Formats: sequence, structure tokens, C-alpha cells
Amino acid sequence: MPMHEFFMGMTQLELINRAPGFFKYQPHNVAAHSWKVAQVAQFLADVEEQNGATINWQLVYEKALNHDYTERFIGDIKTPVKYATSTLRSMLADVEDSMTENFIKTEIPRQFQSAYMRRLGEGKDDSIEGRILSISDKVDLMYEAYGELEKFNPEPVFVNIFQSSLEALAEFKDMASVKYIATDILPDIFEENFISKEQLYDLAKSLLPDFAASQK
Repeated sequence: MPMHEFFMGMTQLELINRAPGFFKYQPHNVAAHSWKVAQVAQFLADVEEQNGATINWQLVYEKALNHDYTERFIGDIKTPVKYATSTLRSMLADVEDSMTENFIKTEIPRQFQSAYMRRLGEGKDDSIEGRILSISDKVDLMYEAYGELEKFNPEPVFVNIFQSSLEALAEFKDMASVKYIATDILPDIFEENFISKEQLYDLAKSLLPDFAASQK
């Protein structure tokens, strides 16, 4: 049983566009997103480590690089659809888990199956590495939206995506990496001119105390 199908799947990920169904000046695909998330996670893990956290670097890279591989099975479903109801979200997760397990059992050599059960499983858990993945995923999502907003893309979905990214970051506001984002990255973003800047600026101040403090 070779790894041919797994390697072919990486090419498929290049063909799956993110935020399907909306006009974009700069389309993004799932493969590129995974690479960017790995880059962000690598840096944010540095921040956490410098602030006293013990980091399992293997898990950081495995979680980041593989976190969306299973989208080759069901694609990148629009976020409003994916989260329309908790029942639908649970059903989609069950389908994805079932297809992933079947793929591993039929396409991954037996001696590597346990490793890929770990790599292709849900990476956004309560571990420090899982939380870094959650943050990194939202940082890249925020930048994808920001790239459209600064080009004055009128699609309101990108304001919503930026907003939801800020809300997700706020869930981890006590982590050193989010504090760094709030004090050293968001101020640079809000130096630029883009759609709904004032609205999003006020939201960031209300959600992230460290960002609000940096603006005084």
C-alpha cells in the first residue's frame, strides 16, 4: 500500500479555493493556507516558548501542516453554511471523520497509520499546540480578509470574516501569542486604510484589552 493517494491529495488541495462563492481580488487555496498557517504557528510558538511555555515542536508542525488536509474529501464549505446549526456542524464533522478514517485504513501503509491518525485528526484541541493552531488559523483568515478590505472589495463577507477572526482571537486573549498580536501586529494593520476600518478598530479595542492599552 503506497503513499500515492496521499501525495496526490496535496495537488487536490491546490485546486480547492477558500471562501468559495464570493468575488475576490486575490483567491487563496487550501494548500497555500496550510503553509501560511504553519509559518504563523512557528512564530507564535516562539512567542509562547519565550514566555515560559513548553512546546512540542513536532506537534506544532504536524497540526499546522495537516489541519485542513481532510478538506480534499468535502471541500471548503462556506462558513455561514458550515456553522448554520450545531447539528449540521456535527454531521459534517462525522462525515469528515469517517472519510478520513477510511482513507487512512485503505491508502496509508499500515506501519504509518497511527501517525496519520494523529496528523489528520482534529488538531484544535486544548493543548498549547492545539491552541496555537486555532490562533494561527484565525490570523491567516484575518489576513485573507484584510487583503480584500484594503483593496476595497465591497463584498460584506470580508468584514464579517475579519470580525469573526477578532472574536476568535479574543477567546485566547490571555495567551502570550495573542497579546503579541494585539500589541505588535494589529496596530500596524490599523495604520492602513481599508473598508470598515473604524468599526473593526472599535471592535478590536473592545475584545482585546492589550490592543486597547496599546492605543492610549
